[in-house]
Amino acid sequence: MYDWINLISAWAIPVIIVFIPLYAAYRKISVYESFVDGAKDGFDTAIRIIPHLVGMMVAISVFRASGAMELFIGWLKPLCEMVGVPSEVIPLALLRPITGAGSLAFTADLISQFGPDSMVGRIASTIQGSTDTTLYVITVYFGAIGIRKAGYALKVGLISDAVGFIASIVICFLVFGS
Repeated sequence: MYDWINLISAWAIPVIIVFIPLYAAYRKISVYESFVDGAKDGFDTAIRIIPHLVGMMVAISVFRASGAMELFIGWLKPLCEMVGVPSEVIPLALLRPITGAGSLAFTADLISQFGPDSMVGRIASTIQGSTDTTLYVITVYFGAIGIRKAGYALKVGLISDAVGFIASIVICFLVFGS
């Protein structure tokens, strides 16, 4: 069974890379011109989202440098410890909706500090896979296509992140014990 999975894993991307241009040639689509047109559109999109990215990065830096994140973590820490949630994962709940790279670095740090098979490592990994970078998605993607009213999307995204965070903790305790 695992031999088939390894074989598929090794060949899936090369087959796709070869298949798409061959299929396009069969359908008489100019592969190179289509690629160049797509690259132009991608460049234009990148230029349009730069101001949104800069604004988000500044907001993240201010949030962290001002001490607001530590203040919020300090407020949540006693509550989380009271219900048995490791306080080490609290910053991840705040970072994950804001930044994917920052939350991944924090998760990697938790795993290197506590180990991948520790409850903290398991919860952090599950949170990383069960939540999304809501603020990043709204800032970049909504900004790129010009959506200005993102209030409902923001609320739903943050509620989904909170549910993902809580569910990650509950499921890790149910599956791996305390």
